[in-house]
Amino acid sequence: MRRSLGIGWAARARTRARTRARTRAQLSAGAALACALIAACSSATAATSGSGATSGTGVVSSTGVVSSTGVVSSTGARTTQAAHGRDLIVPTAGGLLQGKTAGATDEFLGIPYAAPPVGALRWRPPQPAASWPGIRQATSYAPHCAQPSSPFGVASTSEDCLYLNVFTPPGAQGRNLPVMFWIHGGALVVGESDDYNPATLVRHGVIVVTINYRLGLFGFLADAALASQPGGPSGNYGLMDQQAALRWVQRNIRGFGGNPRDVTVFGESAGGLSTLSQLVSPGARGLFARAIVESGTYELNQASLATAESEGAAFAAKAGCAGNTAACLRSVPVSTILDNESAAGYTPDVDGAVLTQSIGPALASGQFSHVPVMIGTNHDEWRLFVGLDQLLGDTVTTANYQTQINDTLGGAVPAATVAAIAAQYPLSDYSSPSVALGAVGTDAIFACPALTAEKSLSAYVPTYAYEFNDENAPELYLPPLGFPYGAAHASEIQYLFTLSSTRYPSTLTAAQQGLAGAMQQDWTSLAKFGAPGSGWPRFGSASPAWLSLVPPRPQTETDFAAEHHCAFWATVG
Repeated sequence: MRRSLGIGWAARARTRARTRARTRAQLSAGAALACALIAACSSATAATSGSGATSGTGVVSSTGVVSSTGVVSSTGARTTQAAHGRDLIVPTAGGLLQGKTAGATDEFLGIPYAAPPVGALRWRPPQPAASWPGIRQATSYAPHCAQPSSPFGVASTSEDCLYLNVFTPPGAQGRNLPVMFWIHGGALVVGESDDYNPATLVRHGVIVVTINYRLGLFGFLADAALASQPGGPSGNYGLMDQQAALRWVQRNIRGFGGNPRDVTVFGESAGGLSTLSQLVSPGARGLFARAIVESGTYELNQASLATAESEGAAFAAKAGCAGNTAACLRSVPVSTILDNESAAGYTPDVDGAVLTQSIGPALASGQFSHVPVMIGTNHDEWRLFVGLDQLLGDTVTTANYQTQINDTLGGAVPAATVAAIAAQYPLSDYSSPSVALGAVGTDAIFACPALTAEKSLSAYVPTYAYEFNDENAPELYLPPLGFPYGAAHASEIQYLFTLSSTRYPSTLTAAQQGLAGAMQQDWTSLAKFGAPGSGWPRFGSASPAWLSLVPPRPQTETDFAAEHHCAFWATVG
């Protein structure tokens, strides 16, 4: 039963978590020298900008007419956007970009890396973005991808959302800096790039790229009618978007001062699962040199294409496309798609192209990009989901503890197994039933699958494992609920980024700021050197060790497997 419990039940449990997330949603309603040669830039731009018509995408023609969104014209005239004494103009394959300075960071925001996936391009692999004449202003975020409102994302109905943002140290051009490529989380259903300000990472001498990618049905609908050829694969458009953004980085990041051969992909939760997906995807080979997986091991086995396409056909019928034609599907209004999305959410499938096999088996057999990997989980991941349930009136009690265990693990666990789990996690060992259930979910769905992935990875590549262990980490997304959240899911992100759009903002203590500084140093060290700081032990199956991320300074731990009952889950599952 190991595969069934550790993988299958975990997947069903994650499905249940997505169901809750959907319910909550319903309730809550980038020339390095061009900067110094602005006249040369202007001359070159004037030669290519045509008759002087202004586009609606924030560019200016050779006549110097400024669009309402504000840019610099090819004649050198500027809009009101100041560059704080420096001309932040960078060349890309699509044209010139004007950035802005924000504190100690240069920002280039809202850069198109692919064509808007609208109309006939909906549910197709991402296509190249159109180039632009003049100098395009890259000083504000672009729309993010369509999604419902939730504690973890801002509602949007925009399909025109394939944009990225580049954050650099001041004067980065020509410096050949490491690049960190962030993939946000949100169950592949919600989230957006503009929630994450990476200034604290940038100040360590790296460039950070954050991206939007298609979510929910828009990113992961698989339907035979949408296949590029009869019998061909469909779905995984969100993963294709991520690869398109990585290819954009390869083509363009030198203009910003970055090294395309030194790209680190990192992400949390669904972003961590996406990072694992890119590790094993043949299409991502050579696009990055390191990877960091934060809380992304919750689903190591993916659905087959046949299963995914069956679900896609069911959606088509609900959306009024009984004939199941691509034309009909591509004409369905955005609001209708959002209204008919599965409450369970959407995940990658083994389509035979983007993913040729599931993540777990690919890692175990060494069939993945052989790059150094940092990987870890949080000590109390599942308490976040226990809290979400409680907000919906589904509170864990002594009386319903075993029922809650069954529900957490997918709802079809044999009664004897549930009893064995309850005995392994007796209520008397925990401060409350909520904390006990949090331990069950954390260990079965996050921690022990992470251990499996760490063992697989370490057989082939340098692997550095961690556990985020700040039991007093601020909870930014949910209100106090009478039990401690501890080091809950997503609570480590605030130690790396400045976050926006959180419902319960907080400030780190002096000790927590010390931990944040250490984490930022280690994350950026992996990006720079392929290994974190000297105090971080390399993981090995024979002598496994993790870095325990505790304030004010991390410490080595060796009892992770015992702490999370992984031997038990191996025998029970």
